[in-house]
Amino acid sequence: MNLKTSGAVVALCLVGSILSTAVAGTIEGTVTYKGKPRPAKTISTDADPVCSMSHEAIKDEKFVVGEGTDGVYPMGNIFVYVKSGYAEHPYPAATGPLVIDQKGCTYVPHVSGARVGQEVEFKNSDPTMHNVHSLGKNSPAFNRGMPAGAPNAGYAFKAPEVMVKIKCDAHPWMSCYVGVLDHPFFAVTETDGKFSIAGLDDGTYVVETWQELLGTLTGSVTVKDGSGTLDIQYTRDK
Repeated sequence: MNLKTSGAVVALCLVGSILSTAVAGTIEGTVTYKGKPRPAKTISTDADPVCSMSHEAIKDEKFVVGEGTDGVYPMGNIFVYVKSGYAEHPYPAATGPLVIDQKGCTYVPHVSGARVGQEVEFKNSDPTMHNVHSLGKNSPAFNRGMPAGAPNAGYAFKAPEVMVKIKCDAHPWMSCYVGVLDHPFFAVTETDGKFSIAGLDDGTYVVETWQELLGTLTGSVTVKDGSGTLDIQYTRDK
């Protein structure tokens, strides 16, 4: 056995292990709302008979909460991201596209996240005409008609922006939001309000949450020995 070569291999393995451990930190937490939640409104789709006859009643997704306890409710459709504290260098490209479907005369998902340069693929699963109209400020406008059965339409955002609104000009109730970042440290909550953001070094970070009606909140969290916890609570309604 070549001891020098063996030692070099061991050293490289140790360095790789140390680097892997250094970026394995995770921020976890829950976003909640304290107070009387806004009831989900039923949306009238009578303007398009295909929508009104083909699908169940649509509820707006501007304020989504899960089952609450003692007046505190977990919040869904919250975009959560690391605003500062992360290493500012190029990160590996996203694997695969973000897919946004026009299904049931709504956008699915309502809130999502994408990387700069990542392909965003728009589908039309409905038997009616839709269009995809982006209203971002930092990337070129995107406005494309999508008849029933049309091939998927692809797009890539050119610069970070939180958030980009996308709407359907044919159906005014249809909209969704995409948070666009140049790093991978973001998440979107479900109705349990929980989020997890992995791949962070130990250190202190500023985390921001975005909610469609209530805006943004920020909090500071320290990742130590690979983990950190941050809970954020909204307390006002508009």
